[in-house]
Amino acid sequence: MDKKIISGLFFFLLLVIVSMVCTAQEQFPPPRMLIDTPTAGILTRGSYDVTLRLYPQGGVIASVGIGLSSRLLLGLSYGGENVIGEGKVNWNPDPGVQLRYRLIDENIALPAIVLGFDSQGYGAYIDSTKRYTVKSRGFFAVASKNYVFLGDLSLHGGINYSLEKSDGDSDPNLFVGIIKSLNPDLALVAEYDFALNDNEDNALGSGKGYLNAGLRWTFAQQLYIEISLKNILQNKHNIPYSNREIKINYYEHF
Repeated sequence: MDKKIISGLFFFLLLVIVSMVCTAQEQFPPPRMLIDTPTAGILTRGSYDVTLRLYPQGGVIASVGIGLSSRLLLGLSYGGENVIGEGKVNWNPDPGVQLRYRLIDENIALPAIVLGFDSQGYGAYIDSTKRYTVKSRGFFAVASKNYVFLGDLSLHGGINYSLEKSDGDSDPNLFVGIIKSLNPDLALVAEYDFALNDNEDNALGSGKGYLNAGLRWTFAQQLYIEISLKNILQNKHNIPYSNREIKINYYEHF
């Protein structure tokens, strides 16, 4: 076969692959969260999302994120335990604050990279150690890369430093995660939090890290429901079980 034809076929195949990758990068809106860990997703200017998280002990956390520009996002959240149920509501001591800045946009060679801060932890707030059951991220950096592989596939990884360190564990932490589409409506979500800042003698974690997995059902481009199983490795002292959560997210423009 003529070398020019071979070269032409090669560059045509390369163009197809590049087009597939670019298609994967154009998912809209990109997910901002896995289950408890952030991605490098960010809201576009003039858009917002509202999230409702339901967790054990009648817990509810409501949050809103607003795209201030194509690179900058601001969010607020608040909630507590026993919001659903009877008796007194145990509100969290302070609202959560989220801030994100998109440092690098994703391209063929590089992942998207976001720098951010998030003071919202998950689960019960423990007054004695001034921390949530799952510590807030605090300051973080996260990278995300999208691919086309039997559907859409996105990989995520990052590092964080939580300000919740009254339990005596102030180490930096690592986390990784994945989202894999099953069809246009359903996707599997999984993440692993190394919990390097939650494995000392006075910490809640027992050194196994937090493995979470869930199923995300997208009703429309603007709405999804997620059901997740958390702490699959049972990474808690004297608590030999996992827990379940439901998350509802709605996305819209002003």
